[in-house]
Amino acid sequence: MGGALSASPGSRRGGPGGGSAPGWRARSPPPAAAAKGLKRPSLQLLPALPWKRLVAPGKKKAAAHAAPAEVAHLNRRNARQSLPGGRGAGGGPPLGPRNAAPPPAPPAPAPPAAAAPPCSPRRVVVQASTGELLKCLGAFLCRRCYRLKQLPSGAAAAWLRGVDRSLLLQGWQEQAFVSPANVVFVYLLCREAIDGDRVGGEHELRAALLTCLYLAYSYMGHEISYPLKPFLVEGDKDAFWSRCLRIIGATSAQMLRINADPHYFTQVFADLKSEGDGGHRQDFPRVLDR
Repeated sequence: MGGALSASPGSRRGGPGGGSAPGWRARSPPPAAAAKGLKRPSLQLLPALPWKRLVAPGKKKAAAHAAPAEVAHLNRRNARQSLPGGRGAGGGPPLGPRNAAPPPAPPAPAPPAAAAPPCSPRRVVVQASTGELLKCLGAFLCRRCYRLKQLPSGAAAAWLRGVDRSLLLQGWQEQAFVSPANVVFVYLLCREAIDGDRVGGEHELRAALLTCLYLAYSYMGHEISYPLKPFLVEGDKDAFWSRCLRIIGATSAQMLRINADPHYFTQVFADLKSEGDGGHRQDFPRVLDR
């Protein structure tokens, strides 16, 4: 009865409601609107794209740049493993002009040989009792005073012990003075002060020996002073003091040294001990003259 209206697909999309109406005519949009219409779908599709698709091209480029560096690293590691030293994969940096091993240091000069310590004098250990040393002193006086042919060897020991006992009984000293060290000191004075060529009698020898004993008491004794009477043999005190001054002038240096130098004391001790075995060679002619 009536004819059906038909519209083309283009005219159907062109309606404002998405439908078709008779008499409407599809119009082409202006150029600016057409351009905006073309760009808008692409902006709306960007958020819908997955993240992997956006970054995948960047990763491929980075991998393309990193591949040569990794190959070079593998080459260097293989070169290190092939060295004679046999460095492992985790070894140090590759050897090169900068990392080459330093040349061996020259050997250090040998230290100079240590100087040998100075040889200390040999220590001489001598031991003797007071009685033994008094016998040695008596033997020395018998050889030194060769003109006294009837002099007993024990006379010197009796004279010394007599004075020591007298001072103890009188209260001038609290302990005996005659000891090994003091007998050595008396021997030192007698060796320098008594001249056998001038001693003509036993009385003179006793006076000289007791003068040496008095000086030993004054120098080595424990008391401040001692009485003079036990040491006097003759009645003339001037002769006694003259002998004291003469002995002090001759033996002052030895008296100081024997207390300051232990080696010197040991030497004098050994000399006195040897007097009991025959004495020194210089006294042999005097013994033969007896």
